[in-house]
Amino acid sequence: MSLDGALDDTSATRLVLSDATDLDRVDAERAGVDAILVGAGTVRSDDPRLVLRDRSWGVDPVKVVLSGSGELDPAARFFTVGDAQRVVYTSRPQVAAARVGHLATVVDAGDPVDLQRLLADLHARGVRRLMVEGGAQVQRLVLAAGVVDELQLVVAPVVVGDPNAPRFGGGDLHSPVHRLGLRLLEARPMSDLTLLRFGRG
Repeated sequence: MSLDGALDDTSATRLVLSDATDLDRVDAERAGVDAILVGAGTVRSDDPRLVLRDRSWGVDPVKVVLSGSGELDPAARFFTVGDAQRVVYTSRPQVAAARVGHLATVVDAGDPVDLQRLLADLHARGVRRLMVEGGAQVQRLVLAAGVVDELQLVVAPVVVGDPNAPRFGGGDLHSPVHRLGLRLLEARPMSDLTLLRFGRG
């Protein structure tokens, strides 16, 4: 994120805040989890592949997307790149099944989305370590639910300055305060970036 908490700006072009070193670090983190969760907004705006860049790390984690509407593009790289299992949690399973049911397992997540139902279903599928990569709405959901065991923030020396930019945790000036019960485990410079790692240990 930027120094003012932005994950992106509001332009049509994605704002890149990471560098090659950080992308390698994220790849290593991905290799140690069972599944990666993103929101539908991230799939639409960033078109992530969610696969390991370095194939020597092993097999790709399960790819998970949370979509309230179920309106997902089957041509998105989430669905077309890699061999990992794909799971869609949605409040509109019929819509999602019609669009991407041939590419992913579609699961009714309740309306509104029930995070505990999602996590229980993933656990039943063998997922023991889940990495949440974003975006802002999914971050807000998991942070507010108090289910985060470790939080890794990489801060870039950039100020976006746009009050409409998506922000870490999806917060705004009127959002309630959420005390996460985490403590700082590590603060590490990475070139011009800084990694802040928080955990329960």
